[in-house]
Amino acid sequence: MSVAHLLVTLFAAVWVGFSAVAVFIHARWVVGPLTEYGVSRSWWPWLGTAKAAGAVGLVVGLFVPFVGVAAGVGLILYFVGAVITVVRARSYAHIPFPLLYLAPVVVALALGPGV
Repeated sequence: MSVAHLLVTLFAAVWVGFSAVAVFIHARWVVGPLTEYGVSRSWWPWLGTAKAAGAVGLVVGLFVPFVGVAAGVGLILYFVGAVITVVRARSYAHIPFPLLYLAPVVVALALGPGV
């Protein structure tokens, strides 16, 4: 495992974990846009749980590569879905936000040892 892979993966896990916590505590800067996009409040705990599980999976993946790959793929799908949700809501100025979470996950997966 390279130092770059370790650092990027840990950064991605912390960054996505931060996003999960923001959903769980209903941070205004997160739930405001979710409401604007038409995401039902009943989905918020599930979205936060998916992010939290992905963040944990990235860290576990440092020791069990298959778990990291699965978590990375899951998070990529999650954040691609977030981009689609933003586009469907025509909130084009918000497209960079899910991309900021997507990018380090993609890099961590690309730097990883694979399965």
